Amino acid sequence: MGAYILRRLLLMIPTIFGIMAISFLVIQFAPGGPVEQVIARLSGQGGDMISGGGSDAGNQSGSAVDGSQYRGAQGLDPNFIAQLEQQFGFDKPWYERFFGMLWDYLRFDFGESFFRDIAVLDLILEKMPVSVSLGLWITLISYSISIPLGIRKAVQDGSSFDVWTSGIVIVGYAIPGFLFAIMLMVLFAGGSFFDWFPLRGLTSENFDQLSWPMKIVDYFWHLALPLTAMVLSAFATTTLLTKNSFLDEIRKQYVVTARAKGLSERRVLYGHVFRNAMLIVIAGFPGAFISAFFTGSLLIENIFSLDGLGLLGYRSVIDRDYPVVFATLFIFSLFGLLVGLLSDLIYTWIDPRIDFESRDV
Repeated sequence: MGAYILRRLLLMIPTIFGIMAISFLVIQFAPGGPVEQVIARLSGQGGDMISGGGSDAGNQSGSAVDGSQYRGAQGLDPNFIAQLEQQFGFDKPWYERFFGMLWDYLRFDFGESFFRDIAVLDLILEKMPVSVSLGLWITLISYSISIPLGIRKAVQDGSSFDVWTSGIVIVGYAIPGFLFAIMLMVLFAGGSFFDWFPLRGLTSENFDQLSWPMKIVDYFWHLALPLTAMVLSAFATTTLLTKNSFLDEIRKQYVVTARAKGLSERRVLYGHVFRNAMLIVIAGFPGAFISAFFTGSLLIENIFSLDGLGLLGYRSVIDRDYPVVFATLFIFSLFGLLVGLLSDLIYTWIDPRIDFESRDV
């Protein structure tokens, strides 16, 4: 297992390099870079001004700077434009910027945001509590619903309970989470009906003045609607996966043998079937958490004004805040690869018969 882990860790290096290289190259051709963002703001056009001839990142080092290179720069001092390029690092060749960025990232030095006057790592840590809250609770709640429901559906396969719950699960999965979030907001957050839940933030303004039991109540009061909107479709896949895994195991010969020995149905189900059937479900837990943590909450964060990592990444792309964009991409990619390795290790922990050591990576 040690050799397998080492191979996987070594393979992460070219994988992350490829992800960062492709993303960096794409950025070279994306219009409306940081220099143009500043020019647009100076000209009173906000951040919507897009270059007609490529991004700032694509400019060649050492080229003559004049206002014609950026839409809206006519009339501005060329020295000012040159200072902007130097400030954002575009006075250097692309390969120097790329490898310099990778060297900094290997030392976990992510620099500072272009437009927020704060270190990128501090900015990510500042937004992390919202994403951790959403990712952790949505994963725990969805698994708490999915596993018991999937087991019962497998045991009662073909019954009216199985049919009705399958219909509910499929309908819930088909409804977009953001649409359900808007409906919840209209119904329960001061829309046209009730004003029972807050519309924004993870805590109330007087959170620090509350007693610790009331802090817990206030925390879950703010999370109630976002989690409800996200959980509707989150448990559908896991429920059906659990059901199908149990059905596959129940039909195997060792289950027939266990029943023939006179073991109770409960003992057969939870003493023999459960461990084998839950292998793929439990091993997928880290991946499910990371998915909900990093990618599953962008629209929900927007709707309920929760300032988390999803919203941070989206705004950074819109603002062309490249340090934040690349840093979050690097961190998300690294976490994703590590979680993939962790899932494999959980497989071997749950079922020692699985041996990755004898297989190619």
